[in-house]
Amino acid sequence: MPDAADPASMNARRKFRREGEERRRQDLIDATLDSVAEHGLEGATLRTIALRAGVTAGLIRHYFPGKEDLLQEAYAALMGRMTEQAKAALAMEDASPRQRLAAFVTANLDAPIIDQRVFSLWATFIGRAGADPTLARAHREGYLGFRNEVEAVVAEVLAAERRKPDAAELRHHAIAINAIIDGLWIEGCLAGEMFSPGELAAIGIKAVEAELGLAPLELKGGNQ
Repeated sequence: MPDAADPASMNARRKFRREGEERRRQDLIDATLDSVAEHGLEGATLRTIALRAGVTAGLIRHYFPGKEDLLQEAYAALMGRMTEQAKAALAMEDASPRQRLAAFVTANLDAPIIDQRVFSLWATFIGRAGADPTLARAHREGYLGFRNEVEAVVAEVLAAERRKPDAAELRHHAIAINAIIDGLWIEGCLAGEMFSPGELAAIGIKAVEAELGLAPLELKGGNQ
């Protein structure tokens, strides 16, 4: 039986405790998103969140100082998850930069990122961000995080085209591409039934490639 004072045993217990606490934080964030989706920002009280999470309001305060801090974390988690889901599409073996760009755009314009519940939550939070500094900060950080990912993908694509954009050009492209994706994402979330499968992604890819000044593939002999 391991000695209670054994350093390895103590490290294992600390790791288990950290993982358990992080899991509880994530459960509370998920319960907050569920409560906001059902009751709105005002109706999602610490009591309703605690009931949904199956804990006491006092336990919530152990992890988050107050409701505003919990809402900020929940909004940051919502945006962060969408970015991570899009980034997962970049993990393509033997793919060219241009194929990775197309996969990234497609992922942003398909389920699970295009989703009415996700859009409703985003719209609820963004509607209050203008008057709430904590939510505004979460939005800004989420936006910049996504834009940084776009810049990295664009830099790869342009490098493959033997172009050397400076930081200002990369920033310009990232802002424009984010706007293209955002607009189509909103259309897909609000009226997905109006579009055929893959239609929004195809439009998005074409618009993004035009923004980057990429020649149509058929004019390049199919090479990417």
